[in-house]
Order: sequence, then C-alpha cells, then structure tokens
Amino acid sequence: MATASVAFKSREDHRKQLELEEARKAGLAPAEVDEDGKEINPHIPQYMSSAPWYLNPERPSLKHQRKWKSDPNYTKAWYDRGAKIYQADKFRKGACENCGAMTHNAKSCMERPRQKGAKWTNMFIAPDEKIESFELDYDGKRDRWNGYDAATYARVIERYEARDEARRKFLKEQQLKKLEEKNNNPDDEGEVVSDEEDDEDDLRVDEAKVDESKQMDFAKVEKRVRTTGGGSTGTVRNLRIREDTAKYLLNLDVNSAHYDPKTRSMREDPLPDGDPNEKFYLGDNQYRTSGQALDFKQLNMHALEAFEKGQDIHMQAAPSQAELLFKNYQVIKEKLKSKTKDTIMEKYGNAASEEDLPRELLLGQSERQVEYDRAGRIIKGQETAIPRSKYEEEVFINNHTTVWGSWWKDHQWGYKCCKQMIRNSYCTGAAGIEAAEAATDLMKANIARKEVTEEDPAPAEEKKLATWGTDVPEDLVLDQKRLTEALKKEDEKRKEERDERKRKYNVRWNDEVTAEDMEAYRMKKVHHDDPMKDFLN
Repeated sequence: MATASVAFKSREDHRKQLELEEARKAGLAPAEVDEDGKEINPHIPQYMSSAPWYLNPERPSLKHQRKWKSDPNYTKAWYDRGAKIYQADKFRKGACENCGAMTHNAKSCMERPRQKGAKWTNMFIAPDEKIESFELDYDGKRDRWNGYDAATYARVIERYEARDEARRKFLKEQQLKKLEEKNNNPDDEGEVVSDEEDDEDDLRVDEAKVDESKQMDFAKVEKRVRTTGGGSTGTVRNLRIREDTAKYLLNLDVNSAHYDPKTRSMREDPLPDGDPNEKFYLGDNQYRTSGQALDFKQLNMHALEAFEKGQDIHMQAAPSQAELLFKNYQVIKEKLKSKTKDTIMEKYGNAASEEDLPRELLLGQSERQVEYDRAGRIIKGQETAIPRSKYEEEVFINNHTTVWGSWWKDHQWGYKCCKQMIRNSYCTGAAGIEAAEAATDLMKANIARKEVTEEDPAPAEEKKLATWGTDVPEDLVLDQKRLTEALKKEDEKRKEERDERKRKYNVRWNDEVTAEDMEAYRMKKVHHDDPMKDFLN
C-alpha cells in the first residue's frame, strides 16, 4: 500500500496515524475523505509524494491538479426544444398578432397564417416558448454533435425493422399461397413446373437476403434499451464487404491523407507512391473527376449556361429534359466539329495523311517534253499549268474586261479598259475614254482662257470712319439743336453719377454715339491739367 508522505511533528503523531489506518482497514474507523467530501481509497496509490509548500502540510491534497479556474458561467446544456412556459387566456399587448405568443412577433411566427389572427379573434392563444440563453465553453462551441439526441435515431431503426418484418410476412404469404395452389391443382403440376420453380428460386433468394444478418454474426449489431448508445433492440445491417480494407487503414501515417470520420470521406490518395495497378482506392477526388461523376458535372454546367442564355431549362425541376437537351447539344457539337475539320482539310489538305505527295511537287521539275512553233504555240506535249492562288482571279464585274488595279495614274488605281478611278463604276469602253479626254481638254482650255482674259481688280477705296477723340475731322458739321440736347443729357448723367440714390433701377443703355454726343462729352470733360478747371462750372 502506498500512502502520501506527510511531515509529522513527533513519533507519537506518526504512531497514531498508523493505528488509525489499521482501524480503517478493519472497519472500526470512518474512512478518510478529501476536501470535496469524497472517500479516499487507501488501495489506490497517490501520485503526490508530498504536499507543496504553499498548501497546508498537515494533510495531503490534490487540489492543484484539478481545474480550479473553471468559469461557472460556461455550461454544457442545450435548448429545451418544444418547451412552453405560460398559456394565456386572452390576447396581450405586444404579442404575436397571428398566434398570440409573447416570445416572437408576427413576422417570425412559425404557425400557419390564420385567416383572422389571435389579435382580432382573441381565441386559440398559443403558449409562450421557453427562451434560453447560455454561454458555451471552448469545447462546446466546437462540438459538432452538441444538442444531438441519440434517441431520435431509434425511429430510423424502427422504420427499417418494420419494413423488413412486412417483407418477411409478404414472402411467407406468397409461399403459403403457392403451396395451396399446388395442393389444389395436382393435375396441372406439369404445366406450371417451370414457373413455380422460378418463383421458388426468387423466394429463396429473397429469403436469403432477409436472413443475411442471421447467417453472419459479424454483421449483427444489438442495441439495448437504457444504454449510453440509446435506441431499442434491433439489427443494423452493414453492407460493406468485410474483406475490403477500410480506407483509413491503408496508410497509418498521421501525416498521410486526412480522413473525416463524420462524413467518412478521404479526399486525397492515401498511398500516392504506390503502384496504380495494385491500388483499388485513389481518394474521393479521383472519383469526382472521372466516370459518370464528370458527366454529371458537365450536365449541370450545360444546364446553368443554357439557363443564363435564356432557355427554359432546370436540372432539378426537369432532369430528363435537361439530359435530352445536353445529348442533342453534344451531337450537334460533334457534327459541327467534324464539318469544320472536313472543310479545312478540303481547302488546305491534310499534311498528316499517309498519301505520298507527287514527285513533281517535291522536286519542282518533270520529264515532260513540250514543243513550240515560231509563234509560241504548243505543237507537242502539254504546257505546265500555272499555279493558281486561293483567291478568286480573273473575275470581271460591271462589264469590265480588266480587273481593278490594272491601271495607275496620279497615285490612283483604276480599270485599264475604260480608265475609270471608281471601283464600282460601269465600264464605258473606248467611248468613255474619248469622252474623258475631251472633258479634260475642254477644262484645260477654259482655265487658259480665264487666265488670259482676267484683269487685275481695281483697288477698293478705304473708307476711314471718323474717330471721336482728340482728332476731329476738319469738315465735321454739327447740328446745334442736337448738340444742345446732348449737353443736357451729359449734365443729367453727371448728376446721376454724383448721387447713386437717384439712379433708376432699370437702366437702359444706348450704344449709338453720334458726333453731337461725342462733342458734348468733349466739352464737359474735365482736364485735370487745366489751371482754370475750377472756374468752368
């Protein structure tokens, strides 16, 4: 027995402690308890050789090894789903207008919208929900199973058990029905032997499938009531072949491909350096980018792109229509691709074909003999064909006998047949050429005649307007009546300039200045250099 080492004040205290332990063994003394009131088992060794110096050395303690700084605000509880706290008898102010509960408003009400809400009918008031708010600790926030009730999975098991039970019952009834027909019709046994044998084989296969879990003990999983796992007693089938190695056991290295136990997925290849011919599992990503998964992805992409371009297609609403349109699209695409390929090969040829090129094209010469006469005509043999361009040649439009660009004059192209510079013009032939030359000659003659007969124009007399300033023309004649009126206007103008209050709001200006106005201005003007300026007025 290992006990905690405690410092005693004397040998007497040590002897008393030993006697107390012997009495506890014999059941004559109460058991020792710790600070929390729990009994200390003397047979379990204590992992503390001596108490720390900052604790009470009179007795051992493990308080420093506990989580004594735990926050009491944290909790591991979860919401009480479906709990109600109060049932009202009439509508309350501020409650939901639809159901009458005080814990939410009409916008967030989860009940069916009533034709007349509880606010107006004051009937069928829904109870108030239990609103809880608590703070989770670090582990509680990151627990993906937090709030999950394992007992709810028992419904899934019960549904599968009921289906299996109904299936076994149906198969048993079919067997009894076949036996009754066989007993009632012994004469027709030879005619329906083959059909009965087929049906019996099918029944045997189905029965074998039903009893598969009973034949193999390793596939049978029993769940007992009131256990930590929860659920009722039943059988859960495991359809995985037990000879296959689990994907997470292919590579036990901790740094290998990550395995998620919740979704049972391993995206990367657990054995990337292994022989691909010997591997049966290459990772989930390999299956997503190959086989029918890739075809399904392309089908979804085609449906989305077609919908964006305006077609009425939806993968989830009408999958058969989407798949049919995708097949038609692939057929049309292949036809267009092959047609484009054939057009290019027909136009430019196929350099990768197995056909050998002619020797004449490879060497650029031939052994053919061609004889010509004095005029250059072929007497014997065949003239070498002139290579033609891929563009159209010798195409004459608008009755022209030559092509555009066969004539050049004054930095412009034209037709040689009619000497016209406009490309879309109609050919006029020799008559057009003669008419153009005649028009040119006539234009030149007119220009020459104009140059000869044209005289120098007479110089225009410059009319110098009278300038009203210091220079006054000598022959200027003023009207005395108009001059008097101009002097009066000048006096009134000067008065307005002295007193701004008398100036009218709407002022009309006259820009026309006459000789009399200019003379009045000159007469009333003040010359600051004049020594007699103070005696003028």
